[in-house]
Amino acid sequence: MASGDDDDARPSDDRDLVDGQLPMTARQEHFSLAFTRMVAYVAGCAVKTHETDYEGVDITITSSADYKRFWGAEFDLQLKCTTQQQYLTETHMAWPMKTKPYRKLIRPRRYTPAYLGVLLLPEDADKWLSVDEDRLITESRMYWQAASEFEADNGTQLTKTVRLPRANLFDGAQLLAIMKTIGDDEGGHR
Repeated sequence: MASGDDDDARPSDDRDLVDGQLPMTARQEHFSLAFTRMVAYVAGCAVKTHETDYEGVDITITSSADYKRFWGAEFDLQLKCTTQQQYLTETHMAWPMKTKPYRKLIRPRRYTPAYLGVLLLPEDADKWLSVDEDRLITESRMYWQAASEFEADNGTQLTKTVRLPRANLFDGAQLLAIMKTIGDDEGGHR
């Protein structure tokens, strides 16, 4: 399933054991799934879950729209989550990935297109979500990129840093644009 930055960037410590509730890494994982589901449902898409994360896929997002070439476009999404603001630059999010999941994500002969989404959360968990009678607000945001846009793996590195453009902000409009690109099959990020 989606993993927090703790799985990839730092060893476990006392921040994981907060108030006797879910560990912080589990909170990040579930929050990233909930965030993605909200965006997908608002855009009119559906979410398929997977029982295992063996293939480097957390969820599949589907559309029931009829596009130029395909009906029911879909893509696989690998989710990551972090509170580490240093990954965000002026133009992109630089995300370090372990080689094994990176290779799974960039397989060129994938039947279903693959994407990576990285949710950036505030360090303070109390700022992740604010709810009152008028609104639900989150200070988090997710950046995405098609795996087909990532560099080939040269087989010598333990980690590979990918760049997710800040312009690729995961919202309803961009999600529908991804679906259209896949459904029309006119090239582009697939």
